[in-house]
Amino acid sequence: MRSTTSGLSHRRRGRLLRAVGAVAAAVAALLLVIAPASGAATPSPTPSPSATQFTNSISGFLRGDDRAPIPGVTITATNGDFTGTAKSGANGAWTIGVPTQGTYEVKLDESTLPQGIKLAEGQDNPRKVTFSQTSNLSVIFAFGKGIVVAEQNFGQNLLNRLVAGLSFGLLLALASVGLSLIFGTTGLTNFAHGEMVTLGAVLVFAFNGMHLPFWLAILLAVVGGGLFGYVQDAGLWKPLRRRGTGLVPMMIVSIGLALAVRYIIQFYFGGATQQLPFAQSAEILIGPVSISPNNLLSLLVSAIVIAALGVVLLKTRLGKATRAVADNPALAAASGIDVDFVIRIVWVVGGMLAALGGILWAYYRPGVTFDMGSQILLLIFASVTLGGLGTVWGALVGSIIVGIFVELTTVFGLAADLKYVGALFIMIVVLLFRPQGILGRRERVG
Repeated sequence: MRSTTSGLSHRRRGRLLRAVGAVAAAVAALLLVIAPASGAATPSPTPSPSATQFTNSISGFLRGDDRAPIPGVTITATNGDFTGTAKSGANGAWTIGVPTQGTYEVKLDESTLPQGIKLAEGQDNPRKVTFSQTSNLSVIFAFGKGIVVAEQNFGQNLLNRLVAGLSFGLLLALASVGLSLIFGTTGLTNFAHGEMVTLGAVLVFAFNGMHLPFWLAILLAVVGGGLFGYVQDAGLWKPLRRRGTGLVPMMIVSIGLALAVRYIIQFYFGGATQQLPFAQSAEILIGPVSISPNNLLSLLVSAIVIAALGVVLLKTRLGKATRAVADNPALAAASGIDVDFVIRIVWVVGGMLAALGGILWAYYRPGVTFDMGSQILLLIFASVTLGGLGTVWGALVGSIIVGIFVELTTVFGLAADLKYVGALFIMIVVLLFRPQGILGRRERVG
């Protein structure tokens, strides 16, 4: 009997190792396109001599109002006794390595601009910039007819921050809704969801490096995110569910998967911050609101996708089946619903939403890094928990609250490095009075 039990245990461990290996191989296969693409698309700016000596850097792309790159322009970054200088490369990219994170004065030498090109009216030069949440700080200069609002009164600033917070909240909701769907149908707290966010932005960068049309690169990246969700469930989570693995061990497996995928992405993509096309855009005025075209497009895309998802969940048979599985999987199975099929679809949809959220997050930051998903993961969890675990609409409401609160903190002078702390604080306050979250249901324990 002991030898039989031992044999079963070895076979189970073997199946688990094969499942983990299959998921890791799938991620590596998806990212094989990144190695050649990164080499083709990586900017080749003229760096300062210090750029290779420091782990922190300030970078950007110089593009005119016709989106053409502006090469040969000198940019200087200064902080105390340190001064770093770089020239923009043929594609308009530049990078200055800096010794420490902090506040720097960045100046563009206007005398080195090509004839006929000038900074947009109201563009500060020099300007002070501060590091936040990343080792690379992206600086955008607007040129030509772009509008830069130099000064705003408190009311205008508040209104602009509300709109920016709504844009951020909706892109956050794309990732949060996917995580909430997965939690609602499986009960799994997936710590690898941040890497699903990262994968979307990284795949766009890779496909764009293959000189595909940008809209096609985005479409393929979203499909790649869905494929990664499918492979995760088929290769790892479904076998674990069939074995009756508890939720806590599965959560620990998700942490290991997150670390593995994160550093697989770093291996292929590298540790530098890269920019997607059109990352640089001047503010535009819509009535009293000043907003960048990227943030406006992000707001519209997120709202349309979330509205479409809401229609699917409320009006279609698949949506009703998904809600039934989330409410009571055993009863749903007894009613003739294929629970495994529904969960598989949820993983695919969750992966696609996370990938799209990652693409929009790359423009909001701006920049693509191998760990960008892990930087936003805590806010995703905060949004899901604040709105109510396992509820799609709760994740949406929680994300909007978190997004708006994050942006409003800057109006009242909170340091940029602390603005995400405020969102977590409001989550704690709400949960003290409503432990189930804003739209969550009360659960009887015991």
